[in-house]
Amino acid sequence: MARILIVYHSQTGNTMKMAEAVAEGARAVEGVEVILKEAAQATLEDLLTTDGLALGTPENFGYMSGMLKDFFDRTYPEAQDKVFRKPFVVFISAGNDGTGALNSIERIALGYKLKKVFEPVIARGKITAEILEKCRELGGTIAGGCQMRIY
Repeated sequence: MARILIVYHSQTGNTMKMAEAVAEGARAVEGVEVILKEAAQATLEDLLTTDGLALGTPENFGYMSGMLKDFFDRTYPEAQDKVFRKPFVVFISAGNDGTGALNSIERIALGYKLKKVFEPVIARGKITAEILEKCRELGGTIAGGCQMRIY
């Protein structure tokens, strides 16, 4: 059974809606367990015991949320050599273009040596049905790949 960890932070509820859609897409893959956690509650053990990772954040001042950064700060020292090439995907709720938040996450992922396996979903403005469908696809993609062990 593959385990997918979805770590997110949401201030307005937009990123939470996206996270729930990612979880829905991942749960649609048979034999996949989904752990959905707000960044403040996600732990090193969560990270180390999952097969794939989905990271969600609002764009705050052209950067990821402080809570998602806190998750990275809390887990990095112990995880850096234990998550080599663990697959990850990203979803962002952006008031601007989302590239600053994405770049900051991808830079940190390089330090962990995580492996990006699908293009991010970036919602620029309102969370539409189309964005939620892309989030479901994102969740299904990471879950399906982990279940089949192709990453």
